[in-house]
Amino acid sequence: MSQYNKTNFHKHTFCVFEEKPLSEVSGMRPNHKSKSGSSYFFMESGVYRLSDHWGRAANCKWRLEAADKKHGLRLGFAFWATFHPDNETEKLYFIDYDPQTRTVVYQHKNNLKLDDVKTLFSAPEVTKRIREIRSLFASEAWARHFDGDIETLRNNLIDDIAIHGKTLQQAKSSLS
Repeated sequence: MSQYNKTNFHKHTFCVFEEKPLSEVSGMRPNHKSKSGSSYFFMESGVYRLSDHWGRAANCKWRLEAADKKHGLRLGFAFWATFHPDNETEKLYFIDYDPQTRTVVYQHKNNLKLDDVKTLFSAPEVTKRIREIRSLFASEAWARHFDGDIETLRNNLIDDIAIHGKTLQQAKSSLS
């Protein structure tokens, strides 16, 4: 039995919603409409959220897993079991990144796979490190002081940050 349901899912939670076609709720009336304009459709197994804003939602961190990054009104669905507790102080998050697509996101520790070896961070720590990793993907200026293949250097830095929990400065120092 999930600890989250329609009465408490919106209280300090992390969740990744899967994008769904709008047709899945067509003809349905929302069970709740938030002050910010999001509509919620409660099901026995989970909740649909129809919204034009994702990420931080009040005191929650809700991400929409979508095939594209278009903006506008989007529908997402999440099972009750995929909601996890969130706060700013506990080390609840790890960094997930894909060097091929150059994407980086944070995930809740309850989403770790058994064989994953990841460092856990608090919400502010993971936010800072993700910003640093995105800057490593966006620029090559940081690499002018290092010898070697830039992709190898970049992957080593990101591994040191995401897996080993080093700061960017510590990771750069270990390359020297």
